[in-house]
Amino acid sequence: MELQRIVRLCFQKERVEDFMIIFEESRDKIMAFPGCISLVLMKDPEDPRVFYTVSKWDTQEALEAYRSSELFRTTWAKTKALFAAPASAYSMIAV
Repeated sequence: MELQRIVRLCFQKERVEDFMIIFEESRDKIMAFPGCISLVLMKDPEDPRVFYTVSKWDTQEALEAYRSSELFRTTWAKTKALFAAPASAYSMIAV
């Protein structure tokens, strides 16, 4: 069953460009990860520090495999260092 994952990220204002570089460097690698169907970056229209990643995965297991990978660990460590607030994440399936 296909899973959608939404992650809300709020960055320090002066670190937004750093995040954009990290995301651009990582996007294709994440998209190539087994089970990843799509990955979109969205920006809050009212707060330029807030972004959302919206990804689709074949299964919950595929997402968990990615979250256990070295790619996730290194990308997340670099991204987390730029936060102004903790991230929040939601996984959903269509009903």
